[in-house]
Order: sequence, then structure tokens, then C-alpha cells
Amino acid sequence: MDEYHPTKLTQPQQHFLNQYLSTLTSEERKNIPNLDDIPAEHFCADEVNANECARLVELGIKTASCSLKDGWDYDSEPLPNIGSLTIVTDWEGRPICITQLTDIRIEKFKDVTEDFAQAEGEGDGTYDWWRDAHISFFTDYAQSVDSHFTQDSDLVLERFKKVYPL
Repeated sequence: MDEYHPTKLTQPQQHFLNQYLSTLTSEERKNIPNLDDIPAEHFCADEVNANECARLVELGIKTASCSLKDGWDYDSEPLPNIGSLTIVTDWEGRPICITQLTDIRIEKFKDVTEDFAQAEGEGDGTYDWWRDAHISFFTDYAQSVDSHFTQDSDLVLERFKKVYPL
């Protein structure tokens, strides 16, 4: 198999990705929608939470994430496609695992279900914790993307599975 070398990845991230891709057939690799642009990124906006979220994904506890739709629009970023891969890193950019997007939808904050909140796997696992933490985060974040967060704000809800290492 040819090694895959996205230019924006660090050498350790490239190596990690190539290890995973070497486990796939050429047909499986062809079915990855973002093979030419696999991101390596951490969750959250601070080191403690970024590292904790990476740990939760690695353990299979965290299988969902959400973001403010206005942030995608502000950055003119297209939403990912089902099947897309992401290299989950810690705060320092070290690769922890690789996830594959299994579902994506846009819903208003007020319509997010308890099931989704629990799939995020953070805090004490309750809907109330999720709601309070996300209201606080999105209220602050919205200002940085020239927006205003309300209960009617659209969120991008993503569900994923860890595909590497298993």
C-alpha cells in the first residue's frame, strides 16, 4: 500500500494514520470520503478537557460531539460526511485514536436528547450537566464567531465510532 502523507499532519500523526490505513483493503480506503484531508484535532478549548475527551474517546465512552453551527458558517467550513475519519489528538497534538463519523445532523440546542448528551460521555453523564456545561461554553464561543447563543441556536450533532486502535 502507498503511504498516505497529508501535508498538514505531523510526522507522528502521519505514521499513526498510515498504520490504520494499512489495515484496510484498497476498496475500504476508496470509501473514505475525506481521504485527502483527514484532520488531526483535539476536542475542547483547554488542555484539561481536551485530554479528558481524548481519553473518553479512546475508552469508547465518548461517541458523540456537538458544535455550534454558526462556527462552521463563520469559518466557511463544510460539514463532514458520514464515513469521514478524524485523528483524535491530545492537547499537544499526539495521536490517541482514529474515529469515523457515523451520523451527522443539525438540531436546535433545546431539542438535543438525553441520549445524545449521554453519548458525549462527559461530566457526570447527566443531561443537566451536559446542558449547563454547553450553555456556558456556547455562550462564550458564539461571541468569538460574531453570533449570539440561544436555546434555538443550531448545533451540529456528530456521532462516531473509534476505528483505531481497536
